[in-house]
Amino acid sequence: MTQRVSINYKITAILLGSLLYASLSWSARLPDFTKLVEQASPAVVNISTSRVAAQRPTGNQFEMPGQEQLPDIFKHFFERQFPQQKSPRQGQEPEARSSGSGFLISEDGYLLTNHHVVKDADKIFVALNDRREMEAELIGSDPRSDLALLKIDGKDLPYLEMADSDKLKVGEWVLAIGSPFGFDYSVTAGIVSAIGRSLRSETYVPFIQTDVAINPGNSGGPLFNLDGEVVGINSQIYTRSGGFMGLSFAIPSNTAISVVAQLRATGEVARGWLGVQIQEVSQDLAESFGLDKAAGALIAQVFDNSPALEAGLKAGDVITQINGNDIIMSAQVAHFIGAIAPDQSVVIQLVRDGKSIEVDVVIGHLPKNIAETLSAAEPGEYVERIGLRVVALKPEKAKAMRIRNGIDILEVDAGVAQELGLKPGDVITSMANQPISSVQQFVELAAALPIQRSISLRIVREGRPLFVAFRLNQ
Repeated sequence: MTQRVSINYKITAILLGSLLYASLSWSARLPDFTKLVEQASPAVVNISTSRVAAQRPTGNQFEMPGQEQLPDIFKHFFERQFPQQKSPRQGQEPEARSSGSGFLISEDGYLLTNHHVVKDADKIFVALNDRREMEAELIGSDPRSDLALLKIDGKDLPYLEMADSDKLKVGEWVLAIGSPFGFDYSVTAGIVSAIGRSLRSETYVPFIQTDVAINPGNSGGPLFNLDGEVVGINSQIYTRSGGFMGLSFAIPSNTAISVVAQLRATGEVARGWLGVQIQEVSQDLAESFGLDKAAGALIAQVFDNSPALEAGLKAGDVITQINGNDIIMSAQVAHFIGAIAPDQSVVIQLVRDGKSIEVDVVIGHLPKNIAETLSAAEPGEYVERIGLRVVALKPEKAKAMRIRNGIDILEVDAGVAQELGLKPGDVITSMANQPISSVQQFVELAAALPIQRSISLRIVREGRPLFVAFRLNQ
């Protein structure tokens, strides 16, 4: 009996020892962020802005920035606080204030944040880790990458190094420091969920997706790897509630390095432009174009007076490589081309009529307003009731998209079209259950639409048909 009890005690001790060892072993593998935070925090700053705002209804208010213009459910997330319930004094305009995060990138006072944090600001103030506050100068801002470069007076300031974000791997630990809801120097951590994400709002940025908790006020703050290097700049979240839901997005440091260099030199950013409209390659399209797999970017349209047209690219071509880099998803084309300096030559590999060919293309300058550039080349017809500009559908685009009739959306303005989420490049094939075959027919039909009745609209986007409905108020 005594021997049996002794054996039981030994087995229990062994099991407890194994569990304790496993627990300690697992704990040893978890990262310790304390030294990283101690070293990096002094270079992280809080940014606040002020601007003269249009007078608003009375009452205390809190809004997400640009809330009325947020695309889909992707939201920039810095605080915007309006004054207390008080009318401005006579001769004064009400002042809107907002805040976000940023970080120093040089010892002489250059710092980086998001474009949307400082957009339309009349004054920009920076609060350092040691509680010093000073006004900042806007060196340059780039809406397409959502980055802005600021400068404060100073020397021997703490600053952060930016890493090569191309080396970042899915599953890697990352950490964010920022000022969510005004709580300065808050630290959150998580892992990289995906890389190379393309969001509709910033076509030229291959976003880093993480599960790091990000909230209003984190915008513009750094995302670190475990070496304490900046691998990204926190920019957006995916949310249905207005708060963090487990998906946050950061601008890669390599994108920031390029943008900062140009902003510092010229105050603006020049990007490459190919001049094509592209769409994803589905399995059916892959088979029809003689591709081995559903990968690449299908050219649906080649714009007039574009580098692509000059190089001989055609609608129906499928881009498979750019300078030796494989193109798996269509969004990669904008990422690669946008990162190439204008006037440089690139080698594009594509499939045409089932055969693989290479084409040399001299990349052009990305226009500041593509819609205006395309409208100047092909004005089209503006339909004010719906809020869009349309042009005739070119035969080569119709062939590439496998459709027989329709009209092309050239530009989307504020109004019904914007509320529906329509985009330039969408093809309208029917409205009010009537097939659309010409611009003139669409214009006449739009003018005759009744008010306060549900109207159906069928579009084709990237080869996929989609029905939406709308009502006209006038």
